[in-house]
Amino acid sequence: MAGVEQATTQPAQVDLSKPNTGPLDGYDKKCIFCKIVNKEMETELLHCDEEISCFRDIKPGAPHHYLVVPTKHVGNCKSLNKDHVPLVERMVETGKEILHKNNITDLSDVRFGFHWPPFCSVTHLHLHVLAPASQMGFMSRLFYRLNSYWFITADQLIQLLNSKGEAN
Repeated sequence: MAGVEQATTQPAQVDLSKPNTGPLDGYDKKCIFCKIVNKEMETELLHCDEEISCFRDIKPGAPHHYLVVPTKHVGNCKSLNKDHVPLVERMVETGKEILHKNNITDLSDVRFGFHWPPFCSVTHLHLHVLAPASQMGFMSRLFYRLNSYWFITADQLIQLLNSKGEAN
């Protein structure tokens, strides 16, 4: 499911203000998303800062399908606790900013969510941002289906994390 697209069909919005100075703390050398964030792969970064990075999904499920990831390696949804709520909220905000930069302003037809383990193709936490959701094909509607065992919305994840009580 998750990956990156090398062909560019939309204007690049890349932050090149910081040169790549080598692997960051929190880097997993086996993780494809860590390699992308560290510019070890030819993938266009639509957003990159110290906390969050964003790029296109290699197998888009909608006309606009982006992956928003923590810049440092963070495991999947099940590895999160209440302390991660601000990170998840920032990931959603970054997704909204990328959509806005690409002229998607109707957020009522957008899907923000995560695949629930073991249904993750990459164990680096990644938010799927899909728009317009109404234009998703049959298989995408299945893979990114609301209220399923394998996909959880960002709002549902935040609610779940907040219900976990105080983090360790």
